[in-house]
Amino acid sequence: TMGNWLVNHWFSAAVLAAWLGINIFLFTYYFLFFDQDEQYFYTRAILGSALAWARASAKCLNFNSMLILLPVCRNLLSFLRGTCSCCRRTLRKQLDHNLAFHKLVAYALALLTAVHTIAHLFNLERYNQSQQATDGSLPAVLSKMHLQGSNKWLNPIHSNQTTVEYVAFTTIPGLTGVIITLALILMVTSSTEFIRRNYFELFWYTHHLFLVYFAGLVIHGIAGLVRGQTEQSMTEVPPHHCAEYLTQRDQNCTHDCCEDPEFGSIPAESWKWVLAPIILYVFERILRVWRAQQKVVVTKVVMHPARVLELQMQKKGFRMEVGQYIFVNCPAISSLEWHPFTLTSAPEEDFFSIHIRAAGDWTERLIDTFQLEIPRIEVDGPFGTASEDVFQYEVAMLVGAGIGVTPFASILKSIWYKFQQADQALKTKKIYFYWLCRDTGAFAWFNDLLASLEQKMAESGKADFLTYRLFLTGWDTSIANNVALHFDTTTDTVTGLRHKTIFGRPMWNMEFAAVAAAHPRSVVGVFLCGPEALAKSLQKSCHQHSSLDPRKVKFYFNKENF
Repeated sequence: TMGNWLVNHWFSAAVLAAWLGINIFLFTYYFLFFDQDEQYFYTRAILGSALAWARASAKCLNFNSMLILLPVCRNLLSFLRGTCSCCRRTLRKQLDHNLAFHKLVAYALALLTAVHTIAHLFNLERYNQSQQATDGSLPAVLSKMHLQGSNKWLNPIHSNQTTVEYVAFTTIPGLTGVIITLALILMVTSSTEFIRRNYFELFWYTHHLFLVYFAGLVIHGIAGLVRGQTEQSMTEVPPHHCAEYLTQRDQNCTHDCCEDPEFGSIPAESWKWVLAPIILYVFERILRVWRAQQKVVVTKVVMHPARVLELQMQKKGFRMEVGQYIFVNCPAISSLEWHPFTLTSAPEEDFFSIHIRAAGDWTERLIDTFQLEIPRIEVDGPFGTASEDVFQYEVAMLVGAGIGVTPFASILKSIWYKFQQADQALKTKKIYFYWLCRDTGAFAWFNDLLASLEQKMAESGKADFLTYRLFLTGWDTSIANNVALHFDTTTDTVTGLRHKTIFGRPMWNMEFAAVAAAHPRSVVGVFLCGPEALAKSLQKSCHQHSSLDPRKVKFYFNKENF
């Protein structure tokens, strides 16, 4: 429910509210300022309200450009997470929403860029019309002011042959505006989930256009094409009083408004907004380079079926928690590319491991390289908040869908080690594990892990500690025939595991009812690593099957962000 979400995510809600509030304030304040301030009386005579739209969106663009780099300073976030280790875990956990915030700010930038660009297209059109007008109107007179002296001009277009396209590609604001808008469009379109999952290199390299974006942003306002009346000129010839005399000039002037108004540019200020985040980001990159230099020893390489590579590694001072991830670089393939992988080892093991499946050029080349030799590997991390909540519940329902099964390798192993060592921090007495996938091919390694856990538990007389179900959601007739032939065997035909594979999707109502019946007085933690649609149905089931009686069964939903 909304109430629950706010309790668990009050920090995220506060950040969102503050971000939205500041954007609304900046836009409204500067819109009204440019729409009503005396200084821009003459500018508005030419441009109308498009001036206010352009300037208000520019302020918000600066504010959001200041924020966009902060959520991707991952070492900075790790440092913050470390310094607030005394804070409640819910607060630390919310720092893991950094990428969601990064995307939100990016969408705001895209929207504001559209507003800013459209407003300026109107402005250019109006500047052009005023320059070409010969009707003696105020905009026409103001557009001829450049003939009076060098700092008298208000309209940046001084010739009748100019087109909007010409201004867009020959002036500094025009050209930088076009370039940074293109950079933004490319960055946004190449960072969709589909491209990140399937063509990570395309996303990775295109995203480095942010360097072009910031360089263009800093230069963008330097030419100062939009101008307002200078302070001194406003005291000498106040516009609301003197404007009418501009259009009806006589030679022998006697009134107070004989002087022509003088104009000055709005100083460029984007650099003031983005300087601090750029410096922070430079520090972040230096820190990444330094951390990457530390030696990583690959202790074991395992080639699993379906082209999945397991790397077991050691690095001095490396300490991990369950549910964390690392960034990996292989200089032999590309010195620039860093790819994120979820850790599949448990903190109790004397190595850390990842499983890499072939998905894209880089992973393909890495797998090929490791089949020939062991290249040098660089590691940055670990990152992310530990998923320690799993250990806090007597009964845990873990749901892994597709590739979302990876973090549970670490969690299941760690629970087993804690259970064996009779760890006091472990409250877990029973685990239900649900694994949903289209086909087990790419996850044969996970099968092996489950099988070995199953064997160890059986050997120590704890066979009922873990109950798991595998749901095959994409199966074909050959599998079905095979299953029909071997239906009476104790192990499963698809996975070789003792618990039978179920074809189709889980009936969550039945699963929750069964758990509620088996543990009528327990608090059950439900953990998902998988798609949003599944999160909604699990949340609903948690709500439906929790008893109103405080002494009876309660289900708590936790969606992990890996």
